[in-house]
Amino acid sequence: MIPSTTAPRGPLARINPVAKLAAALLIALPLVVTVDWVSAVTALVLEVPIFLASGLRARAFWTRTLPVWVAAPLTAVTIALYGAPSGDTHVEWMLIHVTDGSLQLAAATFFRILAIALPGVVLFADVDPTDLADGLAQRAKLPARFVLGALGGMRLIGLLVSDWRELEAARRARGVADSGRIRRVLGMAFALVVLAIRRGSHLATAMEARAFGSDEPRTWARESPWGAREWALTGAGLAISATALAVTTATGHLNVILGG
Repeated sequence: MIPSTTAPRGPLARINPVAKLAAALLIALPLVVTVDWVSAVTALVLEVPIFLASGLRARAFWTRTLPVWVAAPLTAVTIALYGAPSGDTHVEWMLIHVTDGSLQLAAATFFRILAIALPGVVLFADVDPTDLADGLAQRAKLPARFVLGALGGMRLIGLLVSDWRELEAARRARGVADSGRIRRVLGMAFALVVLAIRRGSHLATAMEARAFGSDEPRTWARESPWGAREWALTGAGLAISATALAVTTATGHLNVILGG
């Protein structure tokens, strides 16, 4: 649950989650099949208006995207040190081989990670799982049984965390959690599995009683809206991809990695 003090309030806050998913996929697609820094930097620059329109405050943005900012340079450094050598050699020591090719590949990977991951994090910062499930079933036409089952599983993740804490507190209250850490963790894990199976059985019975296993078309309590804003966001994702490919092709840096 996102605190009200940091909840996004930008133009993208009320857009259908399926449109956000489509935009993120359209942006990522050309970056996945190509490896060059020009297309990645172009896409990253064009994504800035999306970041601003998300409504995330600066602190929330940096907090949510921190893992991306950590993973990108670490991956780039690894590729720079151990990537496929080509061109002039700058450093060579045991397995470390820094060359012009490895440095270019490291830079391309760094910007690709940012350009692919940041839109996904920002666009889904305020997405409610129920709204996403409604959109996937009503707009993306995914099977309702699969979508609702996945939604139920996601809703139970928080309960599993709560169960673990309650089990730990109960064991400490009985004085059986002060020694044998490995045995304690295994015992709690087994108890948690038993609780999860029981809760899953109850949930399955309740869903079956409400005809969730029927092959008849379902009705929905809430309609998943789709209008001009959703088309605009999807079009923006497509435009970013097309522009990135056009720029890298025009500059001669296009490097497709599929089919090689």
